[in-house]
Amino acid sequence: MSLQGKHIVLGITGSIAAYKAASLVRLLQKEGAEVQVVMTPAAKEFITPLTLATLTKRPVVSEFFDRRDGSWHSHVELGLWADLMLIAPATAATLAKMAYGVADNMLITTYLSMKAPTWVAPAMDLDMYCHPSTVASLERLKSFGVHILESQEGYLASGLEGKGRMMEPEEIALSVKKHFSTRERQPLNGRTVMITAGPTYEAIDSVRFIGNHSSGKMGIALAEEAYSLGATVHLVLGPTQLAPPLSIHTHRVTSAREMLLASEAIFSSADIAIFAAAVADYHPENTISGKIKREKKEQLVLHLVKNPDIAATLAQQRKRNQLLVGFALETSPDHEEAIRKMKNKGMDMMILNSLSDTGAGFSTDTNKVTLLSPNKPPLLLPLETKKEVARDIFKRILMEIAP
Repeated sequence: MSLQGKHIVLGITGSIAAYKAASLVRLLQKEGAEVQVVMTPAAKEFITPLTLATLTKRPVVSEFFDRRDGSWHSHVELGLWADLMLIAPATAATLAKMAYGVADNMLITTYLSMKAPTWVAPAMDLDMYCHPSTVASLERLKSFGVHILESQEGYLASGLEGKGRMMEPEEIALSVKKHFSTRERQPLNGRTVMITAGPTYEAIDSVRFIGNHSSGKMGIALAEEAYSLGATVHLVLGPTQLAPPLSIHTHRVTSAREMLLASEAIFSSADIAIFAAAVADYHPENTISGKIKREKKEQLVLHLVKNPDIAATLAQQRKRNQLLVGFALETSPDHEEAIRKMKNKGMDMMILNSLSDTGAGFSTDTNKVTLLSPNKPPLLLPLETKKEVARDIFKRILMEIAP
């Protein structure tokens, strides 16, 4: 059975298509999956919790707590238990709440706590499906990494015909099977990848900081590529407005010292560690509580203290068979300096960035890098999107870890 041992949280919302959830449960179970149903209150008007609890052999979760004994239903535990969250059917209201984090029911809080990938199968009338607000909700969810099972055309509950029918249970179950079978065939299936990304901010006072222009785009592209290759991915991400896909375990930090602590907690379990963050080299010796008043100081003198070198520190703790990849940002294409850093930091590979290359460096969507490995000639890549660069870096990583 292709879903043997897989845990699936099935979210059901208040759509007439909810009656199809019973068939979907049976199809997933037939493939070996364990299914836990989470319903919105409106969904119970279309299909009873008793039906679904009988099929799944699990109590249906709908309220935040059991009104009989006050026991709490932990959305956090469900988020950790699941290998996939599938919301079918997903109404326009639920899609909007997911898109903006309106956590007013158990299904949405479960989604917001979910560590596994989330899929939605929209179901609604054709005018609702085509409405700009629904389209915007779906686009926003896609940007978060939510997978959309496109609605189908056909006869609708309103009596009209058009796009808005929930994908049929047989097709949904087949898509779930393909998802897991594809990941299990990927070369990094069963491996853990840790990636640091983004800048660090080192506080001067409660308002000001020392930082840099890193956006985290390169590190997030690497995390997405690692996940597509089947890995479990932990991304230690400095301050950025970007939102990585929900399927990536993201640990948000601010300072270099916070990044080191978060990385240390993950490093021992990682098979591959990629140090792509633009970590500040120094932090102020003393951080002022409150805001420094400019009127009271003609000059502001900062005493800076060196930050820990995260890559070099963790390399001293490395285990056998771990692969470590560093990034070197230079103002010129200086291979020798990057090779020196690779040796001194204990890296197995070094990715050289040069700010002198047009279209490369901070905040851009493109990059131009050179891949450096001991005993191999440098590999200069052309200017590419950061997604393409990530793909090329992992091609070299797969060569390095091949038996």
